[in-house]
Amino acid sequence: MLRFSKHGRTVTVVVLVAVFMTNLDLLIVNVALPAMGDSFAGGGTGATLGSLSWVLNAYAITFAALLVVAGRAGDRIGQRPVFLIGIAVFTLASLGCALAPNLDTLVAARVVQAAGAAAQIPTSLALLLASVPAERRTQATRSWAAVGGLAAAAGPVAGGLLTEIDWRWVFAVNVPIGVAAFVVGRSVLPKPAARETGPLPDLLGAVLLIASVATLSGALVQAPDRGWTSDGTVLLLAVAVISGAAFVLRSLRHPRPLFELDLLRLPRFGAANAGSLVFGVAFAIMLLSNVLWCQEVWHWSALRTGLALAPGPALVPVVTLLTARAAQRFGHGPLIAAGGLLFAGGMVWFAYFASVTPDYPRGLLPSQLLTGAGVGLALGTLVAAGVHAVPGHRAATGSALVNSVRQISATIGVAVLVAVVGSHVGAASLHDFRIVWFIAAALGLATSAFGVHLTRGGGSGRTAPRASKEPGADGQALADAP
Repeated sequence: MLRFSKHGRTVTVVVLVAVFMTNLDLLIVNVALPAMGDSFAGGGTGATLGSLSWVLNAYAITFAALLVVAGRAGDRIGQRPVFLIGIAVFTLASLGCALAPNLDTLVAARVVQAAGAAAQIPTSLALLLASVPAERRTQATRSWAAVGGLAAAAGPVAGGLLTEIDWRWVFAVNVPIGVAAFVVGRSVLPKPAARETGPLPDLLGAVLLIASVATLSGALVQAPDRGWTSDGTVLLLAVAVISGAAFVLRSLRHPRPLFELDLLRLPRFGAANAGSLVFGVAFAIMLLSNVLWCQEVWHWSALRTGLALAPGPALVPVVTLLTARAAQRFGHGPLIAAGGLLFAGGMVWFAYFASVTPDYPRGLLPSQLLTGAGVGLALGTLVAAGVHAVPGHRAATGSALVNSVRQISATIGVAVLVAVVGSHVGAASLHDFRIVWFIAAALGLATSAFGVHLTRGGGSGRTAPRASKEPGADGQALADAP
Protein backbone atom coordinates (compact mmCIF):
# COMPACT_ATOMS: atom_id res chain seq x y z
CA MET A 1 0.00 0.00 0.00
CA LEU A 2 0.94 3.63 -0.30
CA ARG A 3 2.11 5.59 2.71
CA PHE A 4 0.02 8.55 3.80
CA SER A 5 1.53 11.86 2.76
CA LYS A 6 2.13 14.62 5.29
CA HIS A 7 1.30 17.13 2.58
CA GLY A 8 -2.26 16.01 1.90
CA ARG A 9 -3.60 19.38 0.77
CA THR A 10 -0.69 20.03 -1.56
CA VAL A 11 -0.98 16.54 -3.03
CA THR A 12 -4.69 17.15 -3.59
CA VAL A 13 -3.95 20.36 -5.47
CA VAL A 14 -1.21 18.75 -7.60
CA VAL A 15 -3.34 15.75 -8.55
CA LEU A 16 -6.51 17.72 -9.26
CA VAL A 17 -4.67 20.35 -11.28
CA ALA A 18 -3.02 17.66 -13.40
CA VAL A 19 -6.31 15.83 -13.96
CA PHE A 20 -8.09 19.09 -14.76
CA MET A 21 -5.39 19.94 -17.30
CA THR A 22 -5.73 16.64 -19.15
CA ASN A 23 -9.54 16.73 -19.17
CA LEU A 24 -9.68 20.36 -20.26
CA ASP A 25 -7.48 19.49 -23.21
CA LEU A 26 -10.13 17.09 -24.47
CA LEU A 27 -12.61 19.95 -24.80
CA ILE A 28 -10.81 23.13 -25.76
CA VAL A 29 -9.24 21.60 -28.87
CA ASN A 30 -12.68 21.28 -30.52
CA VAL A 31 -13.18 25.05 -30.41
CA ALA A 32 -9.69 25.67 -31.79
CA LEU A 33 -9.95 23.19 -34.69
CA PRO A 34 -11.15 25.65 -37.38
CA ALA A 35 -8.33 28.06 -36.48
CA MET A 36 -5.82 25.23 -36.88
CA GLY A 37 -7.21 24.58 -40.34
CA ASP A 38 -6.79 28.24 -41.31
CA SER A 39 -3.23 28.22 -39.97
CA PHE A 40 -2.14 25.19 -41.98
CA ALA A 41 -4.21 25.76 -45.12
CA GLY A 42 -1.53 27.80 -46.81
CA GLY A 43 1.30 25.39 -46.10
CA GLY A 44 0.32 22.75 -48.62
CA THR A 45 -0.73 20.32 -45.91
CA GLY A 46 -4.32 20.01 -47.10
CA ALA A 47 -5.95 21.06 -43.83
CA THR A 48 -9.42 19.76 -44.64
CA LEU A 49 -11.81 18.65 -41.94
CA GLY A 50 -10.78 15.08 -42.70
CA SER A 51 -7.12 15.76 -41.99
CA LEU A 52 -7.90 18.01 -39.03
CA SER A 53 -10.04 15.30 -37.47
CA TRP A 54 -6.85 13.39 -36.67
CA VAL A 55 -5.94 16.10 -34.17
CA LEU A 56 -8.88 14.75 -32.15
CA ASN A 57 -8.84 11.11 -33.19
CA ALA A 58 -5.13 10.40 -32.77
CA TYR A 59 -5.43 11.56 -29.16
CA ALA A 60 -8.59 9.56 -28.40
CA ILE A 61 -7.36 6.32 -29.99
CA THR A 62 -4.01 6.40 -28.21
CA PHE A 63 -5.59 7.33 -24.90
CA ALA A 64 -8.06 4.44 -25.14
CA ALA A 65 -5.40 1.88 -26.02
CA LEU A 66 -2.92 2.91 -23.31
CA LEU A 67 -5.22 3.44 -20.32
CA VAL A 68 -4.99 -0.15 -19.15
CA VAL A 69 -1.27 -0.46 -19.94
CA ALA A 70 -0.46 2.70 -17.98
CA GLY A 71 -2.64 1.66 -15.06
CA ARG A 72 -0.96 -1.73 -14.84
CA ALA A 73 2.45 -0.07 -15.10
CA GLY A 74 1.53 2.10 -12.13
CA ASP A 75 0.67 -0.95 -10.06
CA ARG A 76 3.92 -2.63 -11.09
CA ILE A 77 6.53 0.13 -10.75
CA GLY A 78 4.65 2.57 -8.55
CA GLN A 79 1.85 5.11 -8.98
CA ARG A 80 4.11 8.07 -8.19
CA PRO A 81 6.73 7.59 -10.94
CA VAL A 82 4.14 6.74 -13.59
CA PHE A 83 2.08 9.80 -12.66
CA LEU A 84 5.13 12.09 -12.78
CA ILE A 85 6.27 10.59 -16.07
CA GLY A 86 2.77 11.21 -17.39
CA ILE A 87 2.91 14.88 -16.39
CA ALA A 88 6.35 15.28 -17.97
CA VAL A 89 5.34 13.58 -21.22
CA PHE A 90 2.06 15.49 -21.44
CA THR A 91 3.79 18.81 -20.79
CA LEU A 92 6.58 18.27 -23.32
CA ALA A 93 4.10 17.03 -25.90
CA SER A 94 1.93 20.11 -25.28
CA LEU A 95 4.95 22.26 -26.08
CA GLY A 96 5.45 20.19 -29.23
CA CYS A 97 1.82 20.79 -30.22
CA ALA A 98 2.19 24.53 -29.65
CA LEU A 99 5.33 24.69 -31.81
CA ALA A 100 4.17 22.27 -34.53
CA PRO A 101 5.19 23.63 -37.94
CA ASN A 102 2.68 21.49 -39.83
CA LEU A 103 -0.34 19.30 -39.30
CA ASP A 104 1.53 16.00 -39.38
CA THR A 105 3.80 17.15 -36.57
CA LEU A 106 0.79 18.34 -34.57
CA VAL A 107 -0.92 14.95 -34.91
CA ALA A 108 2.27 13.13 -33.88
CA ALA A 109 2.61 15.38 -30.83
CA ARG A 110 -1.02 14.68 -29.94
CA VAL A 111 -0.25 10.95 -29.88
CA VAL A 112 2.54 11.56 -27.38
CA GLN A 113 0.31 13.89 -25.40
CA ALA A 114 -2.34 11.18 -25.13
CA ALA A 115 0.26 8.73 -23.81
CA GLY A 116 1.07 11.22 -21.04
CA ALA A 117 -2.61 11.68 -20.20
CA ALA A 118 -3.13 7.91 -20.08
CA ALA A 119 -0.35 7.65 -17.50
CA GLN A 120 -1.91 10.32 -15.30
CA ILE A 121 -5.57 9.33 -15.16
CA PRO A 122 -5.37 5.78 -13.71
CA THR A 123 -2.70 6.73 -11.15
CA SER A 124 -4.14 10.05 -9.99
CA LEU A 125 -6.91 8.79 -7.74
CA ALA A 126 -4.65 6.23 -6.03
CA LEU A 127 -2.19 8.98 -5.12
CA LEU A 128 -4.97 11.26 -3.94
CA LEU A 129 -6.51 8.64 -1.67
CA ALA A 130 -3.10 7.78 -0.25
CA SER A 131 -2.58 11.37 0.86
CA VAL A 132 -5.74 11.92 2.91
CA PRO A 133 -7.07 10.33 6.12
CA ALA A 134 -9.55 7.50 5.74
CA GLU A 135 -12.49 9.66 6.84
CA ARG A 136 -11.82 12.12 3.99
CA ARG A 137 -11.48 9.62 1.17
CA THR A 138 -15.10 9.87 0.06
CA GLN A 139 -14.81 13.65 -0.15
CA ALA A 140 -11.51 13.32 -2.03
CA THR A 141 -13.05 10.92 -4.53
CA ARG A 142 -15.98 13.27 -5.17
CA SER A 143 -13.55 16.16 -5.72
CA TRP A 144 -11.57 14.04 -8.17
CA ALA A 145 -14.73 13.12 -10.08
CA ALA A 146 -15.98 16.72 -10.09
CA VAL A 147 -12.88 17.86 -11.95
CA GLY A 148 -14.37 16.51 -15.17
CA GLY A 149 -17.48 18.62 -14.71
CA LEU A 150 -15.43 21.74 -14.08
CA ALA A 151 -13.33 21.05 -17.16
CA ALA A 152 -16.49 20.58 -19.22
CA ALA A 153 -17.90 23.89 -18.01
CA ALA A 154 -14.65 25.79 -18.57
CA GLY A 155 -13.64 24.11 -21.83
CA PRO A 156 -15.62 26.04 -24.48
CA VAL A 157 -14.94 29.48 -23.00
CA ALA A 158 -11.27 28.75 -22.27
CA GLY A 159 -10.85 27.39 -25.78
CA GLY A 160 -12.45 30.47 -27.27
CA LEU A 161 -10.35 32.90 -25.22
CA LEU A 162 -7.07 31.15 -26.00
CA THR A 163 -7.90 30.73 -29.68
CA GLU A 164 -8.62 34.45 -29.96
CA ILE A 165 -4.98 35.02 -29.01
CA ASP A 166 -3.62 32.13 -31.10
CA TRP A 167 -4.73 28.50 -31.31
CA ARG A 168 -1.24 27.45 -30.19
CA TRP A 169 -2.04 28.81 -26.73
CA VAL A 170 -4.58 26.01 -26.35
CA PHE A 171 -1.55 23.76 -25.90
CA ALA A 172 1.03 26.24 -24.62
CA VAL A 173 -1.06 27.00 -21.53
CA ASN A 174 -0.37 23.44 -20.34
CA VAL A 175 3.39 24.02 -20.15
CA PRO A 176 3.68 26.25 -17.04
CA ILE A 177 0.92 24.28 -15.31
CA GLY A 178 2.62 20.99 -16.07
CA VAL A 179 6.07 22.21 -14.98
CA ALA A 180 4.68 23.48 -11.68
CA ALA A 181 2.75 20.24 -11.05
CA PHE A 182 5.85 18.15 -11.80
CA VAL A 183 8.19 20.16 -9.57
CA VAL A 184 5.80 20.27 -6.62
CA GLY A 185 4.69 16.69 -7.18
CA ARG A 186 8.23 15.36 -6.88
CA SER A 187 8.41 16.82 -3.39
CA VAL A 188 5.02 15.91 -1.95
CA LEU A 189 3.53 12.89 -3.72
CA PRO A 190 3.46 9.72 -1.61
CA LYS A 191 5.86 6.92 -2.55
CA PRO A 192 4.89 3.27 -2.99
CA ALA A 193 5.90 0.95 -0.19
CA ALA A 194 5.59 -2.17 -2.31
CA ARG A 195 5.44 -3.15 -5.96
CA GLU A 196 3.51 -5.77 -7.82
CA THR A 197 5.21 -8.18 -10.18
CA GLY A 198 4.16 -9.79 -13.40
CA PRO A 199 4.06 -8.80 -17.06
CA LEU A 200 2.23 -5.83 -18.49
CA PRO A 201 -1.03 -6.37 -20.39
CA ASP A 202 -0.93 -7.56 -23.98
CA LEU A 203 0.98 -4.83 -25.83
CA LEU A 204 0.32 -6.41 -29.22
CA GLY A 205 -3.35 -6.20 -28.37
CA ALA A 206 -2.95 -2.44 -27.90
CA VAL A 207 -1.33 -2.21 -31.33
CA LEU A 208 -4.17 -4.19 -32.92
CA LEU A 209 -6.78 -1.97 -31.23
CA ILE A 210 -5.07 1.19 -32.45
CA ALA A 211 -4.80 -0.26 -35.97
CA SER A 212 -8.46 -1.26 -36.08
CA VAL A 213 -9.93 2.02 -34.80
CA ALA A 214 -7.48 4.17 -36.77
CA THR A 215 -8.13 2.43 -40.11
CA LEU A 216 -11.89 2.48 -39.55
CA SER A 217 -11.71 6.21 -38.85
CA GLY A 218 -9.44 6.71 -41.84
CA ALA A 219 -11.87 4.93 -44.12
CA LEU A 220 -14.81 7.03 -42.94
CA VAL A 221 -12.82 10.27 -43.18
CA GLN A 222 -11.45 9.75 -46.69
CA ALA A 223 -14.58 8.18 -48.22
CA PRO A 224 -16.29 11.51 -49.07
CA ASP A 225 -13.33 12.55 -51.24
CA ARG A 226 -12.09 9.22 -52.63
CA GLY A 227 -15.34 7.31 -52.74
CA TRP A 228 -16.76 4.49 -50.66
CA THR A 229 -15.70 1.88 -53.22
CA SER A 230 -12.24 3.26 -53.93
CA ASP A 231 -9.28 0.95 -53.47
CA GLY A 232 -7.95 3.01 -50.55
CA THR A 233 -11.25 3.03 -48.65
CA VAL A 234 -11.88 -0.68 -49.20
CA LEU A 235 -8.33 -1.50 -48.09
CA LEU A 236 -8.68 0.52 -44.88
CA LEU A 237 -12.01 -1.11 -44.09
CA ALA A 238 -10.48 -4.54 -44.66
CA VAL A 239 -7.58 -3.76 -42.34
CA ALA A 240 -10.03 -2.46 -39.73
CA VAL A 241 -12.06 -5.67 -39.82
CA ILE A 242 -9.04 -7.99 -39.81
CA SER A 243 -7.17 -6.18 -37.03
CA GLY A 244 -10.38 -5.81 -35.01
CA ALA A 245 -11.11 -9.53 -35.29
CA ALA A 246 -7.52 -10.34 -34.35
CA PHE A 247 -7.80 -8.07 -31.32
CA VAL A 248 -10.98 -9.77 -30.12
CA LEU A 249 -9.56 -13.29 -30.59
CA ARG A 250 -6.30 -12.36 -28.90
CA SER A 251 -8.11 -10.70 -25.99
CA LEU A 252 -10.22 -13.82 -25.43
CA ARG A 253 -7.21 -16.15 -25.43
CA HIS A 254 -4.37 -14.12 -23.97
CA PRO A 255 -3.53 -14.73 -20.26
CA ARG A 256 -3.27 -10.97 -19.66
CA PRO A 257 -5.45 -9.29 -22.30
CA LEU A 258 -5.59 -5.56 -22.80
CA PHE A 259 -9.36 -5.71 -22.21
CA GLU A 260 -11.03 -8.61 -20.47
CA LEU A 261 -13.81 -8.91 -23.02
CA ASP A 262 -15.42 -11.78 -21.18
CA LEU A 263 -16.84 -9.13 -18.84
CA LEU A 264 -19.19 -8.24 -21.68
CA ARG A 265 -20.95 -11.56 -21.04
CA LEU A 266 -22.42 -9.95 -17.96
CA PRO A 267 -25.70 -8.66 -19.45
CA ARG A 268 -25.89 -5.38 -17.52
CA PHE A 269 -22.22 -4.63 -18.14
CA GLY A 270 -22.59 -5.42 -21.83
CA ALA A 271 -25.69 -3.24 -22.11
CA ALA A 272 -24.04 -0.35 -20.28
CA ASN A 273 -20.99 -0.53 -22.56
CA ALA A 274 -23.14 -0.68 -25.67
CA GLY A 275 -25.02 2.35 -24.41
CA SER A 276 -21.74 4.16 -23.69
CA LEU A 277 -20.51 3.43 -27.21
CA VAL A 278 -23.69 4.64 -28.86
CA PHE A 279 -24.06 7.74 -26.70
CA GLY A 280 -20.36 8.57 -27.03
CA VAL A 281 -20.69 8.64 -30.83
CA ALA A 282 -23.69 10.97 -30.56
CA PHE A 283 -21.92 13.19 -28.03
CA ALA A 284 -18.84 13.59 -30.23
CA ILE A 285 -21.01 14.44 -33.24
CA MET A 286 -22.85 17.08 -31.25
CA LEU A 287 -19.71 18.73 -29.86
CA LEU A 288 -17.81 19.12 -33.11
CA SER A 289 -20.80 19.83 -35.35
CA ASN A 290 -21.86 22.73 -33.13
CA VAL A 291 -18.36 24.23 -33.28
CA LEU A 292 -18.21 23.86 -37.06
CA TRP A 293 -21.70 25.30 -37.49
CA CYS A 294 -20.97 28.37 -35.40
CA GLN A 295 -17.58 29.13 -36.93
CA GLU A 296 -17.90 27.91 -40.51
CA VAL A 297 -21.58 28.62 -41.26
CA TRP A 298 -22.44 31.48 -38.90
CA HIS A 299 -18.85 32.78 -39.15
CA TRP A 300 -18.62 33.49 -35.44
CA SER A 301 -15.28 33.95 -33.72
CA ALA A 302 -13.80 31.24 -31.54
CA LEU A 303 -14.61 33.27 -28.42
CA ARG A 304 -18.21 33.88 -29.41
CA THR A 305 -18.53 30.20 -30.27
CA GLY A 306 -17.12 29.17 -26.89
CA LEU A 307 -19.53 31.45 -25.05
CA ALA A 308 -22.46 30.21 -27.13
CA LEU A 309 -21.64 26.57 -26.42
CA ALA A 310 -20.92 27.04 -22.70
CA PRO A 311 -24.48 26.56 -21.34
CA GLY A 312 -24.64 22.89 -22.32
CA PRO A 313 -21.37 21.74 -20.72
CA ALA A 314 -21.98 23.99 -17.71
CA LEU A 315 -25.30 22.27 -17.12
CA VAL A 316 -23.74 18.78 -17.08
CA PRO A 317 -22.17 18.85 -13.57
CA VAL A 318 -25.24 20.60 -12.15
CA VAL A 319 -27.61 17.94 -13.44
CA THR A 320 -25.24 15.17 -12.38
CA LEU A 321 -25.11 16.55 -8.84
CA LEU A 322 -28.85 17.17 -8.53
CA THR A 323 -29.77 13.68 -9.73
CA ALA A 324 -27.27 11.74 -7.61
CA ARG A 325 -29.96 10.70 -5.11
CA ALA A 326 -32.35 9.81 -7.90
CA ALA A 327 -29.83 7.32 -9.23
CA GLN A 328 -29.60 5.71 -5.81
CA ARG A 329 -33.36 5.56 -5.43
CA PHE A 330 -34.52 4.57 -8.91
CA GLY A 331 -31.41 2.94 -10.35
CA HIS A 332 -29.33 3.81 -13.40
CA GLY A 333 -31.78 2.79 -16.11
CA PRO A 334 -34.42 5.54 -15.75
CA LEU A 335 -31.79 8.29 -15.72
CA ILE A 336 -30.11 6.89 -18.83
CA ALA A 337 -33.47 6.58 -20.60
CA ALA A 338 -34.43 10.16 -19.72
CA GLY A 339 -30.99 11.46 -20.68
CA GLY A 340 -31.13 9.80 -24.08
CA LEU A 341 -34.57 11.28 -24.76
CA LEU A 342 -33.51 14.80 -23.75
CA PHE A 343 -30.37 14.57 -25.86
CA ALA A 344 -32.36 13.36 -28.87
CA GLY A 345 -34.86 16.15 -28.33
CA GLY A 346 -32.09 18.73 -28.30
CA MET A 347 -30.62 17.47 -31.56
CA VAL A 348 -34.02 17.36 -33.27
CA TRP A 349 -34.79 20.87 -32.00
CA PHE A 350 -31.66 22.33 -33.58
CA ALA A 351 -32.12 20.33 -36.77
CA TYR A 352 -35.62 21.80 -37.11
CA PHE A 353 -34.87 25.41 -36.16
CA ALA A 354 -31.35 25.76 -37.55
CA SER A 355 -30.87 28.44 -40.16
CA VAL A 356 -27.86 29.79 -42.01
CA THR A 357 -28.90 33.14 -40.54
CA PRO A 358 -27.81 33.10 -36.87
CA ASP A 359 -30.72 32.74 -34.46
CA TYR A 360 -29.16 31.65 -31.19
CA PRO A 361 -32.11 32.17 -28.78
CA ARG A 362 -34.51 30.10 -30.87
CA GLY A 363 -32.18 27.44 -32.23
CA LEU A 364 -28.87 26.69 -30.56
CA LEU A 365 -29.56 27.80 -26.97
CA PRO A 366 -32.57 25.52 -26.36
CA SER A 367 -30.65 22.69 -28.03
CA GLN A 368 -27.69 23.29 -25.73
CA LEU A 369 -29.90 23.21 -22.64
CA LEU A 370 -31.65 20.01 -23.69
CA THR A 371 -28.49 18.17 -24.72
CA GLY A 372 -26.62 19.43 -21.65
CA ALA A 373 -29.32 18.03 -19.39
CA GLY A 374 -29.29 14.79 -21.37
CA VAL A 375 -25.52 14.42 -21.07
CA GLY A 376 -25.69 15.17 -17.35
CA LEU A 377 -28.23 12.38 -16.88
CA ALA A 378 -26.78 9.76 -19.20
CA LEU A 379 -23.02 10.01 -19.61
CA GLY A 380 -21.76 9.49 -16.08
CA THR A 381 -24.67 7.18 -15.27
CA LEU A 382 -23.71 4.83 -18.10
CA VAL A 383 -20.19 4.60 -16.69
CA ALA A 384 -21.51 3.96 -13.18
CA ALA A 385 -23.96 1.34 -14.46
CA GLY A 386 -21.13 -0.50 -16.17
CA VAL A 387 -18.82 -0.51 -13.18
CA HIS A 388 -21.55 -1.47 -10.71
CA ALA A 389 -22.46 -4.44 -12.91
CA VAL A 390 -19.15 -6.23 -12.31
CA PRO A 391 -17.93 -7.94 -9.13
CA GLY A 392 -16.09 -5.68 -6.71
CA HIS A 393 -12.70 -7.25 -7.37
CA ARG A 394 -13.13 -6.52 -11.09
CA ALA A 395 -14.20 -2.88 -10.72
CA ALA A 396 -10.91 -1.41 -11.92
CA THR A 397 -10.85 -3.77 -14.91
CA GLY A 398 -14.42 -2.92 -15.80
CA SER A 399 -13.99 0.81 -15.39
CA ALA A 400 -10.90 0.83 -17.60
CA LEU A 401 -12.87 -0.92 -20.33
CA VAL A 402 -15.80 1.50 -19.98
CA ASN A 403 -13.57 4.56 -20.23
CA SER A 404 -11.68 3.15 -23.21
CA VAL A 405 -14.99 2.52 -24.97
CA ARG A 406 -15.85 6.18 -24.42
CA GLN A 407 -12.67 7.31 -26.15
CA ILE A 408 -13.20 4.92 -29.05
CA SER A 409 -16.75 6.17 -29.47
CA ALA A 410 -15.49 9.76 -29.68
CA THR A 411 -13.21 8.75 -32.54
CA ILE A 412 -16.05 7.05 -34.39
CA GLY A 413 -18.32 10.05 -33.83
CA VAL A 414 -15.84 12.49 -35.37
CA ALA A 415 -15.30 10.14 -38.31
CA VAL A 416 -19.05 9.77 -38.91
CA LEU A 417 -19.42 13.55 -38.88
CA VAL A 418 -16.70 13.96 -41.50
CA ALA A 419 -18.19 11.17 -43.62
CA VAL A 420 -21.58 12.91 -43.73
CA VAL A 421 -20.60 16.59 -43.86
CA GLY A 422 -17.49 16.09 -46.00
CA SER A 423 -13.93 17.24 -45.64
CA HIS A 424 -14.70 20.76 -46.87
CA VAL A 425 -17.14 22.22 -44.36
CA GLY A 426 -17.59 25.40 -46.35
CA ALA A 427 -19.22 23.35 -49.09
CA ALA A 428 -21.56 21.54 -46.70
CA SER A 429 -25.22 22.45 -46.79
CA LEU A 430 -27.81 22.82 -44.08
CA HIS A 431 -29.18 19.51 -45.35
CA ASP A 432 -25.83 17.79 -44.63
CA PHE A 433 -25.73 19.11 -41.09
CA ARG A 434 -29.35 18.11 -40.52
CA ILE A 435 -28.53 14.55 -41.54
CA VAL A 436 -25.74 14.33 -38.98
CA TRP A 437 -27.91 15.93 -36.28
CA PHE A 438 -30.67 13.40 -36.96
CA ILE A 439 -28.08 10.61 -36.74
CA ALA A 440 -27.06 11.93 -33.32
CA ALA A 441 -30.73 12.11 -32.31
CA ALA A 442 -31.30 8.50 -33.39
CA LEU A 443 -28.30 7.43 -31.33
CA GLY A 444 -29.76 9.32 -28.38
CA LEU A 445 -32.97 7.34 -28.75
CA ALA A 446 -30.95 4.12 -28.93
CA THR A 447 -29.24 5.14 -25.69
CA SER A 448 -32.66 5.62 -24.13
CA ALA A 449 -33.57 2.09 -25.23
CA PHE A 450 -30.51 0.73 -23.42
CA GLY A 451 -31.69 2.64 -20.35
CA VAL A 452 -35.09 0.96 -20.56
CA HIS A 453 -33.32 -2.39 -20.91
CA LEU A 454 -31.31 -1.71 -17.76
CA THR A 455 -34.45 -0.57 -15.94
CA ARG A 456 -36.08 -3.91 -16.65
CA GLY A 457 -33.09 -5.72 -15.17
CA GLY A 458 -30.98 -6.32 -18.25
CA GLY A 459 -31.08 -10.06 -17.71
CA SER A 460 -28.67 -10.04 -14.82
CA GLY A 461 -27.48 -13.16 -13.24
CA ARG A 462 -25.81 -15.15 -15.97
CA THR A 463 -22.47 -16.88 -15.81
CA ALA A 464 -19.81 -14.66 -14.28
CA PRO A 465 -16.57 -14.14 -16.18
CA ARG A 466 -13.34 -15.78 -15.18
CA ALA A 467 -11.62 -14.48 -12.08
CA SER A 468 -8.99 -11.83 -12.60
CA LYS A 469 -5.45 -13.04 -12.15
CA GLU A 470 -4.44 -9.65 -10.88
CA PRO A 471 -7.44 -7.85 -9.41
CA GLY A 472 -7.40 -4.11 -9.84
CA ALA A 473 -4.07 -4.18 -11.64
CA ASP A 474 -5.17 -2.06 -14.53
CA GLY A 475 -5.72 1.22 -12.74
CA GLN A 476 -7.62 2.71 -9.87
CA ALA A 477 -11.33 3.45 -9.81
CA LEU A 478 -11.85 5.07 -13.16
CA ALA A 479 -15.56 4.68 -12.86
CA ASP A 480 -16.31 8.38 -12.58
CA ALA A 481 -13.46 9.62 -14.70
CA PRO A 482 -14.62 12.57 -16.76
